[in-house]
Amino acid sequence: MNLRQIMKAKKVSVPKLVEASGVPRRTIQGILVSDNTTVDTAIKLADALGVSLDELCRKKEEGE
Repeated sequence: MNLRQIMKAKKVSVPKLVEASGVPRRTIQGILVSDNTTVDTAIKLADALGVSLDELCRKKEEGE
């Protein structure tokens, strides 16, 4: 997942993302550590960050 990079680029903190997405803090922190989540949670995060699910979840290739 590209969650950490997107949060950094958009200057969104974990507390702001919790508020915007409704996803619990522990869940977001777990995703940041494990890089793994459910589709439902990924959709909530993508919507809250204003990005597509593809942008959030797809690993970028070298040079992109």
